[in-house]
Amino acid sequence: MTLLVVGILLWIGAHLFKRIMPEARASLGKKGQGLVALALVASVVLMVVGYRAAPFINVWVPPSYLVHVNNLLVLIGIWAMSPAGTKGMLLSRVRHPMLMGFRLWALAHLLVNGDQASIMLFGGLLIWGVVEVVVINRAEPDWSPRKNGSLAKDGMFFVASIVLLAVIGYVHGLVGPSPFPG
Repeated sequence: MTLLVVGILLWIGAHLFKRIMPEARASLGKKGQGLVALALVASVVLMVVGYRAAPFINVWVPPSYLVHVNNLLVLIGIWAMSPAGTKGMLLSRVRHPMLMGFRLWALAHLLVNGDQASIMLFGGLLIWGVVEVVVINRAEPDWSPRKNGSLAKDGMFFVASIVLLAVIGYVHGLVGPSPFPG
């Protein structure tokens, strides 16, 4: 469980480094980008290894219908993380569409996983997503919505998101539990 917690904390620290300690980050210059990227890769590795090594401690048993809610939220999350946020119309008024998509992904996984390691992993990442939005909004309070894109672009990215969900779900089923019922 220690590796999982260290991975989550490293993820949070690497993402917030620029906002919380801007002078320290700026002093690293271009080299800082590589260090942050390395920290993020290390955090993902630590989270995956820590999650897989964590003992299964059941906290609650999710009802089976939540699988459908999970898949819908993940689909919307994938779409929100797509270029629809900058090229479509529906997300043009959302300040942080990628972070919204990430939070939906984390929330969806919390709904269908009732074990302690999952609650720590997805709960920790959901908390990070909320904190990240608050920190960005405080650092950059002035924001105006983007110009409206087109509904056609929204539709195109939504169809692409469905295809991507199918691919992700297939790969997910190869390395872990299948996210699709049946």
